[in-house]
Amino acid sequence: MSSTRDSLQSFQAVGTMSGTSLDGVDAAVLETDGHRIIRFGPTRFQAYNEEEKELIKKGFGHWQGSAVSHAEEVVNNAHKRLLVQFKEVDLIGFHGQTLAHEPQGLGTLQVGNGADLAEELGVPVVWDFRSRDVESGGEGAPLASFFHFACSKWIGATAPLCFLNLGGVGNITYVNPIYDFPELEGALLSFDTGPANAPINDMMRARRGLDMDRGGAFAKTGRVNQEFLCEFNNHVFFARKPPKSLDRNAFEGLFHLLSTLSDADAVATVSATCISAVMRGFEYFPTVVSQILVTGGGRYNTFLMKMLKEAAGCSVNPIESVGLNGDMLEAQAFAYLAVRAFHELPISCPSTTGTRTAMSGGIVSYPHENYGIRQHFEV
Repeated sequence: MSSTRDSLQSFQAVGTMSGTSLDGVDAAVLETDGHRIIRFGPTRFQAYNEEEKELIKKGFGHWQGSAVSHAEEVVNNAHKRLLVQFKEVDLIGFHGQTLAHEPQGLGTLQVGNGADLAEELGVPVVWDFRSRDVESGGEGAPLASFFHFACSKWIGATAPLCFLNLGGVGNITYVNPIYDFPELEGALLSFDTGPANAPINDMMRARRGLDMDRGGAFAKTGRVNQEFLCEFNNHVFFARKPPKSLDRNAFEGLFHLLSTLSDADAVATVSATCISAVMRGFEYFPTVVSQILVTGGGRYNTFLMKMLKEAAGCSVNPIESVGLNGDMLEAQAFAYLAVRAFHELPISCPSTTGTRTAMSGGIVSYPHENYGIRQHFEV
């Protein structure tokens, strides 16, 4: 393994992502040397069925026990069904499924066994990306920031910009592309902004029996409760300086206060909290940004996008506007991070997760049949 960036070996890596919205597993191929994006490859999606979603949901917030074991089995099997479809890849970046995340407490838990996948698929697997960061004092999230930096180079950005991921939880990356490497001071700032699609989806299931508010159509029929929005903005999380991260259900107790509102008003209000949280995050940027590139499922929600455009004061567009794939960006990120980890390059730094120093992470597991002896070690 080499850390000399002008002579790094490139790989065809496939990355995967199973997010907190529980729609399914994304997988995407990326050719990279861990520094430059060379080529974007094919992508695929494996949906979870309703039984699988319920088994994973039962594991949320748990650290051990049968609910965690059952969730891990679902996650491993879904990834195996998807990854077996990819031929001629050199490396797999396997994120797994986050069930619990308390970086200042019990740690972080992503279920899914990369060693088993390596054995079954016959390809080296990089996994458990977050644990080492948390053990070193970091938040363990968000981790896509270094890939966002590479994307800013790929699109030829010359001014500071922002990558905003509206997934189950919102996270944001401020990128200054004048720097050569992402771990340099001033190049990046990233952190979780607050709840995004997860509470909207949860409320739609509880109130309307639907998986999501498709396009924000239902929220448009409601009225935002400004009193609750003020209460939300007083949450202690927003006073914490970044880097910082959130568990999916961190605001769950607060959202119970919406129980007296009508269905439409409740969904409109919880949707408004997503954008309010994003704008609170902008307060920490070192400079103004030229544009916001939105990824994640939230970019399809016209109610969210309208509020964001009204509040942001700069260009706001789906990430497809610059030729990137917003549905697969996180999967591509873990393909990129897998190669970086394999080369022992940093995947996080003080300004992205709050770890004490720029550091690599993850575990590399090799298949027995490809290498004669199973190797399983931290990088």
